[in-house]
Amino acid sequence: MKTRIINIGQIKIGRGHPVAIQSMCDTKTEDIESTVAQIQDLQEEGCDIIRVAIPTKEAALALPAIKSQIKIPLVADIHFRPDFALLALENGADKIRINPGNIDDHDLLRQIIDSARNSDAAIRIGVNAGSLEQDLWEKHGAPTPEALAESALRWVEFFEKNNFHNLVLSVKSSQVPEMIRANELLAEQTDYPLHLGVTEAGPLLPGSIKNAIGIGSLLRRGIGGTIRVSLTADPLQEIVAAKEILKSLKFYDKEPDIVSCPGCGRTEINIQKLTADVQALIKRLNLQKPYRIAVMGCIVNALGEAREADFAIAGGLKQGNIYYRGELYKGNIPESELLEEFEKLIIEK
Repeated sequence: MKTRIINIGQIKIGRGHPVAIQSMCDTKTEDIESTVAQIQDLQEEGCDIIRVAIPTKEAALALPAIKSQIKIPLVADIHFRPDFALLALENGADKIRINPGNIDDHDLLRQIIDSARNSDAAIRIGVNAGSLEQDLWEKHGAPTPEALAESALRWVEFFEKNNFHNLVLSVKSSQVPEMIRANELLAEQTDYPLHLGVTEAGPLLPGSIKNAIGIGSLLRRGIGGTIRVSLTADPLQEIVAAKEILKSLKFYDKEPDIVSCPGCGRTEINIQKLTADVQALIKRLNLQKPYRIAVMGCIVNALGEAREADFAIAGGLKQGNIYYRGELYKGNIPESELLEEFEKLIIEK
């Protein structure tokens, strides 16, 4: 999908730019120390854009202090309070998220647009069941994908008439098929970049699966400029899951991709521990290249995976071999020494 390019602080999204990973703090924004600490952890994990809630005046006034201590664009999340949107923009928000359907006063919306334009900020137009206009409820009978897309396009027209184009669109649903279809409809009718996510997706495992299906199926077709894997979990897990979605599609090149087998009755090595140890090793070495690293429990899978990987371990009877770019590098290594030898290989190469 060829989209226009949008600026969010120092990051560009849209045509020709990498898909940006977003998350949201679960701290009280006015608790500056806690919020900054969480953002810095998220930055280190790979977050590209961070959003914070602005439910109070104090939260909006905290933005300058937060922004001065982080390196990624800061997004202010606004609901029902256009005055807080204006205050967030005055205090340096790189982008605001609003659901225009929840703001009845169009003169205030125009003030928000003017403020965002003057400060070079972006605006994310959000649409979900809670912000769908009454006439669209009546027309479609429910927050259907068609209703969500129609609402978003209606607001695009309003913003364009007011000479504002630095927009990101987001239509969200907790139902994966509806989320996919709504974004498909938008992608067919606009060239603004879309922010993807399955809202209220749930706990870590089910939420990650729902988002992988919803986000992944759209990204595979070129739809989506930013993503958030919404989870009822530590926000750091949202970044981990988002990176795995992008790596599975070959859209992420800032760290290795691990391939590991599940183990079976042939396995004579502790494959789960070995895989966890390799993950920890990669993190400790701070590898920032898209290596393919394979951890195999026996020779059956190793024959293929080791040849396709940059670095590989294949287990045997309490021992294993290590491979470099498809070739045997060292064999018959005792299980207790495998990780040490593997680390030496990675550092050497």
